[in-house]
Amino acid sequence: MNLEIGSPEAGILVVNKREKMTSHDVVGAVRRIVAQKQVGHAGTLDPDATGVLILGLGKATRLLGLFGALPKVYECTIVLGIATDTLDASGEVTATYDMSGITEEAIQEAILRLTGEIDQFPPMVSAVKVNGKKLYEYFREGIEVERPKRRVTVHSFEVISRVSNELNVVITCSSGTYIRSLAESLGQLLGGGAHVKDLRRTKIGDFDIDSAIFLEDIILGDIISIRDALQFLPQIEVSSSLESRIFNGSPITRVEIEAAGPGPFAISGSGQSFIAIYQAVGLDKLKPLVVIK
Repeated sequence: MNLEIGSPEAGILVVNKREKMTSHDVVGAVRRIVAQKQVGHAGTLDPDATGVLILGLGKATRLLGLFGALPKVYECTIVLGIATDTLDASGEVTATYDMSGITEEAIQEAILRLTGEIDQFPPMVSAVKVNGKKLYEYFREGIEVERPKRRVTVHSFEVISRVSNELNVVITCSSGTYIRSLAESLGQLLGGGAHVKDLRRTKIGDFDIDSAIFLEDIILGDIISIRDALQFLPQIEVSSSLESRIFNGSPITRVEIEAAGPGPFAISGSGQSFIAIYQAVGLDKLKPLVVIK
């Protein structure tokens, strides 16, 4: 394990979150396990959802936005014919529909309309803020507010199996996609309603469920170093003549570091004493997103 950048506790943990825990609960537990106060998470999971949750420790918390922006894969069951106020199995039933006659062709046609770039409204039970207040706070008070529409990308939406009105699906999507809202939209497109149960996130970027660790099994050796965790970004090692400029967060050009592609780029010096994330500004300029040293 290579944790030379920052404190010995700096790095990433990939946790397999159990049901009935909030993402904040997981953060609190990890703080106690690793004796590190500076812990945060990327990509919130609802209490009823399970699966991959990425946590940043120490200075790695400054990189959580990069991990949160990675595409995600979910598995779940979409229950046709029953709508709930939370859009999942934990909520109160608000309506029922006879959807027993829905054909496979109709389902596939509706799924096609929910694949690619689509607009979504976040659920009222989400943590999205409206006028400085989280939507779930309005929900608890019984207040319905206008929700901001957001554009997301559903890369793939596949029905693995169907048992009566229950669809077992796998969805690959961009950051910010609400699976519960997808289920609601699917039900509406099919002329009724739907909700989600057994939601499980199986992958964030290259971090998958097979490498995720349950809280009770975490040891310090499970922490992934910042450098190793950033392997999904283009890696550039710069010459000594550029080290001081990048160490101090100065703007640079693509030509100076031979950077190709959209970025962002993970840049380090020959001494491995720092790592900087630079992003493109215009055609040739690069500016620092964060410098960790």
